[in-house]
Amino acid sequence: MSITPSVKLVDSDEIDDYPISSSDRLDAHYFLPWHLKRWRGSDTRKKAYKDPEVGFYAMELFFKSQDETPIGTLPTDESDLAFMLHMSTDKFQSLLRRELSPLRNWYLTRCDNGEMRWAHPVVREFVLDALKGSQANAAKNADDRMRKRLGTIVGHLKGQVSMKHLASSDDMVNDISDWIARHYPGGSATLRRVKEAVSDLSSRL
Repeated sequence: MSITPSVKLVDSDEIDDYPISSSDRLDAHYFLPWHLKRWRGSDTRKKAYKDPEVGFYAMELFFKSQDETPIGTLPTDESDLAFMLHMSTDKFQSLLRRELSPLRNWYLTRCDNGEMRWAHPVVREFVLDALKGSQANAAKNADDRMRKRLGTIVGHLKGQVSMKHLASSDDMVNDISDWIARHYPGGSATLRRVKEAVSDLSSRL
């Protein structure tokens, strides 16, 4: 890592911890919202008109950081960054010496995996928003799966004369669901498994 006019090094005590964990994933992160008005008014966009080559590579790093670990960061090694942009290290370093640097507004951050990497305030904001949306969707999907699973169990119980009376007991339905989850991790609530659960749970009463 070399020092360029657009990248300032600070004392290690002043380096912030990156708020996104290296274990966080956005597997379906194929779409990125773009704040058009914000982009139109940005200094980077204005300066890119004078140096569109650097402007293009700055955008490339913005988007390529979405596939890095942690999400939204970049390695500090200039040879790694050059490789990401399919150019030589010398070429990348020459871009860093221009008035508009492809690393404009990127700052050094400490990641939870021990690495020191580049982060960008706008990129970080986008990733945090995407993670919130992903977590909300994951929670909703989990709720939907559980609701469907419990409905399936109730359906099986109602379809069996000997177990029909259990369908009205939320506690029993939940116990059956938990029993299946323990004995058949990731498995569905089939009729056979519901019968096994009822038999085992009833024997403990």
